[in-house]
Amino acid sequence: MTVGGGVAPSVLETLEFPAALERVAAHAAGPLGAARVTRRTPATDPAAIRAALAQVAELAALLLTDDAIRAEPVPDITAALELLGVPGSALEGAALARLGGALAAARIVAGDLARLAADAPRTAALRVDPPPNELAQRLAVSLDADGQVQDGASRALARARRAVREARARLVHKLDAMLAGLDPTERAPDAAVTVREGRYVIPVRSTARARIGGIVHDESATRATVFLEPPEVIELGNALRAAEVEEQREVLQVLRDLTELLRPHRDAIAAAWEMCVAFDDLCARARYAVEVNGFAPAIGTGPLEIRNGRHPLLASPGSEVVVPFDLVLAPDECTVLVSGPNTGGKTVLIKAVGLLALMAQSGIIPPIGPQSTLPVFTGVFADIGDRQSIAASLSTFSAHVAALRDILERDGAGAGALVLLDEIGSGTDPAEGGALATAVLQTLTRRRAVTLATTHLGALKQLAAETVGIVNASLQFDADTLTPTYRLLKGVPGRSYGLAIARRLGIAPDVLEIAERAVPRAERALDALLATVEARARELETKEQELAARDASVRADAEKLDLRGAELAARERDVKARAQGLEREAREQTRAYLLEARKKVEEALGRARAAVDEATAKEARRLVESALEETAGGTAGEKPREGWMSLDELKRARKASPSTALHRPPPSSTAPAPEVEAATEISLIGLRVAEAEPLLVKALDDAIRADLPSLRVIHGKGTGALRQRVHEVLSADSRVKRFSFAPPSQGGHGVTVVEFRA
Repeated sequence: MTVGGGVAPSVLETLEFPAALERVAAHAAGPLGAARVTRRTPATDPAAIRAALAQVAELAALLLTDDAIRAEPVPDITAALELLGVPGSALEGAALARLGGALAAARIVAGDLARLAADAPRTAALRVDPPPNELAQRLAVSLDADGQVQDGASRALARARRAVREARARLVHKLDAMLAGLDPTERAPDAAVTVREGRYVIPVRSTARARIGGIVHDESATRATVFLEPPEVIELGNALRAAEVEEQREVLQVLRDLTELLRPHRDAIAAAWEMCVAFDDLCARARYAVEVNGFAPAIGTGPLEIRNGRHPLLASPGSEVVVPFDLVLAPDECTVLVSGPNTGGKTVLIKAVGLLALMAQSGIIPPIGPQSTLPVFTGVFADIGDRQSIAASLSTFSAHVAALRDILERDGAGAGALVLLDEIGSGTDPAEGGALATAVLQTLTRRRAVTLATTHLGALKQLAAETVGIVNASLQFDADTLTPTYRLLKGVPGRSYGLAIARRLGIAPDVLEIAERAVPRAERALDALLATVEARARELETKEQELAARDASVRADAEKLDLRGAELAARERDVKARAQGLEREAREQTRAYLLEARKKVEEALGRARAAVDEATAKEARRLVESALEETAGGTAGEKPREGWMSLDELKRARKASPSTALHRPPPSSTAPAPEVEAATEISLIGLRVAEAEPLLVKALDDAIRADLPSLRVIHGKGTGALRQRVHEVLSADSRVKRFSFAPPSQGGHGVTVVEFRA
C-alpha cells in the first residue's frame, strides 16, 4: 500500500502507528512476514482497502475454527535472485541452501492455499504455481542445511573426496609411525599429529630438529617445541594438497551446475517466494484480528461510526482495563469536542480514533465491533502533546499555534481529512485561548473536516449549542470517588472537577472557598447544570442496570422453563416409543406363538384324517388334544379366532360323536354353524401392514375350510412393504403349497397367487 498524501511520518509517530504495527507483526511466522507488516502504510483507494479487509476477515473466520492454518517462514533470497539474473554467475552454497528452503516452503504454502480455495477464495488468490519439485529435491540432495556440498552432489566430487580421505590417511599413518619411532627425549609432551598452515606436522623438541630435518611450519611460545614436516612425508603432503584442490574444483562445479539449473526458473522462484511472504503477512493480520476480536468496518459508505472501539496498544485478550467506546457521528456532525478532567482518557480517545482509521486503511482489522463505518481519510493531521522547543524559542502555546497554522494552511485539511487536536486553546489566557479555539473549530467544521478536539475551557463547552456540526462529548468521571470510568458520553460536556480534586488532595477549605467565589457565575451555573445532568444520568444508568438484571433473570427463568418443558416432552416421547415397542413386541410374540400352535394342530388334524385303525385314531386324538391345550394355554384370556374350537368344545364334540368330531365345525349355542363362504380373491390395497395381516390370515383360513385350491391376494406394488409381509406370512403357513406372482396380464407383481396343499 502507498502512503496517503496527507499522512506525514511525524503524525504516524505521534499516533504511535509503528508500535501498533509491531503488535500485528508479532503474529508473523518469519522475519520477512513481520517486516512486510511493519512496512504497511495507509491507502486512500476505497476499493483496495475493502478488498484487503475482506481478505483478512475471510481468513480470520477460518482461524476461529481451524487454528492449524499457518504460514511458512522463508529466508531472504533477494541477493540470490539478483545473482541468478547475472549470466555466468555462480551462487555460494549458503545462498543455494536458502533458495532450497524457500522452494520447500513455497510448495507447502501452495498446497495449503489450494486446500483453502473453497472456503477462502480471496486468500487462495495469493497462490502461484511453485517451481518444479525436482529443483528442491536436487538442492536437498546436493547441500546440507548450512549450504555445504554433500558427497552425493556428483560422482566426480565423491571420487575426489574419497581420494582426499585416502591421501590424508596415508599421510597421517606415516607421521604416526615416525612419531612413534622417535626417542622420548625428542618428542614433545603428549605429542600427536596436527596441522599447521594447512600441512600435517609432528611436534618435536627443537633440539631434535637438525637430526630429523624437514620444514618447520610453527613453533611453541617458548620455542622449545617446533612443528615439523619431515622430508619423508613432503610428497605425501603435496599429494594431499593436490587431492584437496581437485575436491574444491568439483565443489565449485557443483555450485555452478546448481546455479545454472535454477537460473531459468528465476521468475517462478521469485513469485513463489513473494507468495510465501504475502501469506505470512496476511496470516499475521488475520491472527491479530482474532486476538483483539476485531470486525472489518464498512469503508467510505457513511459518516464516522465506531462501535466497541478500543485503543490498539491497550487492547489485549481478556483485558478488563480497556473500556470500549462508541463514537457515532450524524451526517451533519463533523466536530466532536471532548471535555472533562485530566487523567480521564481524552487524549487516549482521540489517538485511538486516529489509530483505528490508519490501521483500517492499511489493510488491518482494528479492535472495533461489528456495524462500524470508517470514512477514507485522505489526510490525517494531529497536534498532540507538548511541542515546546527551547532551541526554536517556542513556548507551549506558540508551538500549538504553529501546528494549528500548518494544519489550516494545508489543502488537505478539509472534506476527507481527520484532524486531532489535544487541549486546543490552552497555554495562554483562557479568554483569548478560547476565542482562538472557537475560530479554528468553526473553520474546520465549515470545511467539513472530521475533527476531534479535547479542552478544559468552559467557553468551548457552549460552542456546540451555537454551531451546527459541532457536538459535545465527555469521558465519564465518578463524582464520588473522583476516578475516571473512561466511558464516552456523546452530547454531554464534561466537568473539570478541578476544585473537587483540590479538595480531595487536601487544599485548605478557606482557600477553596475563595476559589469557588472567584469562578464566574456563568461557569458555576454551567457546572451545577452538568452536575445535575450527571446525577440524573447515573440514576438512569442504575435503573437501566437493574432493569437489565431483572430482564436477564426473567430470561434465565424462561430458559429454565423451556429446558424443563423440553425434557418433559422428550421423556413423554421416550415413554410413548417404549410403549409402542413393547406393544409391537407383544403382538409379534403372540402372532408367532399362534402360528406355531396352529401348525401343531393342523399337523395333528392331518394325522387324524389319515388314521386307518382305532389305535392310530386314538393317538391322533391325543395329539389334537395336546395341541389344543397348548393353543388354549397360549391364548388364555384372548377371544378365540372365528372358525376355531376351544378345548372344552372339542371335548364335548368328541363325546357326542368321536368319529366325526375332528371334522365338525365349532358348535353354537343357538344354531348350527353356517357353511363357510370363502372368496377366491382378497384385496389389501390401501391398508397398512398391521391392518392387512389379520385379514390375510382370515382369508387363508376361510379358503382352507372351503377347500379352495387357490387364492388371489391383491397387494399392489407400492413400496413393496405390504407385498413382503404377505410373502412372509405365506412362507410361514404350512398349508400353503406354493405361491407366485400372477401373470402380467392378470396383475403381475401386484398380485400373488397362493396354492394350497391337497
